Amino acid sequence: QVQLVESGGGLVQAGGSLRLSCAASGRVFSNYPMGWFRQAPGKGREFIASVSWSGENTAYADSVKDRFTISRDNAKNTVYLQMNSLKPEDTAVYYCAARERTDYEYKYWGQGTQVTVSS
Repeated sequence: QVQLVESGGGLVQAGGSLRLSCAASGRVFSNYPMGWFRQAPGKGREFIASVSWSGENTAYADSVKDRFTISRDNAKNTVYLQMNSLKPEDTAVYYCAARERTDYEYKYWGQGTQVTVSS
């Protein structure tokens, strides 16, 4: 079992930046590939970014590519999402998630953190 707790959300003006953190506890953090997702009001959950267990490989949704950066610090059991050039359409609840290396589905989820971008 892996417990995930997000932090760093808040209200920011368009064009601004935020850094989200996701602290993990429970199992060995470095065993798990990690991802960030978001859900806007009235919409489904959307994949944002992922990072491999080692941190060497990352992937991004087209909507955030070149604006958001995912990273991890296995020594601190934490994954980050640096968000730059924020837009009002980035407003959503952001979730981090973990999956087993052998699975494609994310099994463990945090409670989410709200990000609101004002125009």
